Amino acid sequence: MKKISEILGKYMAWIVLLIASAALLLPKTCLWIKTEWVTYLLMIVMFGMGTTMKLSDLSIVFKRPRDVAIGCLAQFIVMPLLAFLLGKLFGLDNELLVGVVMVGTCPGGTSSNVMTYLAKGDTALSVGMTSVNTLLAPFLTPMLTYVYLRTTVSVNIMSMFLSIVQVVIIPIALGLLINKLFGNFTQKVSEALPAVSVTAICLIVGSVVSHNSEKILSTGLIILAVVVLHNLLGYLCGYLIGVLFKMDLPRKKALAIEVGMQNSGLATSLAGTAFPDLAMATVPGAVFSVWHNISGAVLAGILNKKEAQPEAEKQV
Repeated sequence: MKKISEILGKYMAWIVLLIASAALLLPKTCLWIKTEWVTYLLMIVMFGMGTTMKLSDLSIVFKRPRDVAIGCLAQFIVMPLLAFLLGKLFGLDNELLVGVVMVGTCPGGTSSNVMTYLAKGDTALSVGMTSVNTLLAPFLTPMLTYVYLRTTVSVNIMSMFLSIVQVVIIPIALGLLINKLFGNFTQKVSEALPAVSVTAICLIVGSVVSHNSEKILSTGLIILAVVVLHNLLGYLCGYLIGVLFKMDLPRKKALAIEVGMQNSGLATSLAGTAFPDLAMATVPGAVFSVWHNISGAVLAGILNKKEAQPEAEKQV
């Protein structure tokens, strides 16, 4: 099982791309995955994440509060603003604009921690930022969604808050509790978690893409362009913010990846539950899920080769 999980984790980006392509071009292959399953699949992923975490992961908040605060502010300022501006610049209709903004207002994605590790970035900082951003999400995601979309659609802040608590906070809290009480058991089971997470993500992408294949094909290039720019500009802004605050290279890598990679699964789930009448609102999250896993893997490979210069070289 460990070997299978390693293979799935290594080729996750391409597996997700393959599933998305099949769901788009041959939707019947994935129509059996019901849209109402998306929320439960995401809860499984969040629970799995919780079982790999310890309360000590949050200790970085107290040891390096400045770094975590910068990361959290960057996450919730840069990505929502970029999403809104890109949506307006490309003239997206209300349904797609809602979906793009939902991606922007969600916290960083769980895969950002893996990508930061592969990039030889500050993994502890990445985990700390993801944890804090996720805890802040029930409050900031509904608020920011309302700020950016209040003149476009009706936003039910309380409903969105409760959805995030149900889908993210409770599963992670249960995972933390299980890990605390049955640590030895969760260490053994953790070998299977990557396989479970990849499977769940593939099912989420397959469901959303297959049920919206016709609409995606009709607006494919536009939404793909917005998603790609949103993601890449997020990486760039995160890195530049690290430069602005004179962070070392591992921290700049962590900040770039954390800001650019979103919890697109949560965005997809929230768009479906908070805006049930806007079918296309779930599409940007699904496209982002496919794209950011590919771009994240590529960026991690590039940053992995970028090493900090020794002090002697800097002074030359």
